[in-house]
Amino acid sequence: MSTSENTAGAAAGEIVPDTKDWTWVLERRCPDCGLDTPGVVREDVAGMIRANAAGWLAVLAGDEDGLRRRPEAGVWSELEYACHVRDVFRLFDVRLGLMLDLDDPVFPNWDQDGTAVAERYGEQQPKVVAAELAEAAEALAAAFERVAGEQWQRTGNRSDGARFTVESFARYLIHDPVHHLYDVTGERV
Repeated sequence: MSTSENTAGAAAGEIVPDTKDWTWVLERRCPDCGLDTPGVVREDVAGMIRANAAGWLAVLAGDEDGLRRRPEAGVWSELEYACHVRDVFRLFDVRLGLMLDLDDPVFPNWDQDGTAVAERYGEQQPKVVAAELAEAAEALAAAFERVAGEQWQRTGNRSDGARFTVESFARYLIHDPVHHLYDVTGERV
């Protein structure tokens, strides 16, 4: 989740890893994107995922050269952000499944910046990314729609010690793609 505030010392083409702990969004409104994560109704997350995916599909319909252009050194291009969001949807679908199927699982670590480099986000095809993002968003939205009753209180743990219930996990998840859509469009929620 590399943003413009992480650009100090970044060379052209280099991404400065975002090492901030974003779990604070569970406690207060994000001053950047405007999402009031604590106020998100858990049952609304599936619809929010679908709406967010539609926003990404609109972005990805843009000029391919423009999608690949980084706005400044150290900041992901629109295409790189979209690839990240696609992979976040995929990852959170797996993690949600772990929470629902296992007792108090610890999620395998994910190096988002390493993934961006290894998967060559900036070289991927926007039309392919759009289709994959839409598919991943729908799978995750449908998975959240199936959560019921006490399942919302099942727990899971990130490798850094952050602990979630399915309910807090849903709220935490939705901030990421919403914030990144703000990163590329400048439109607050």
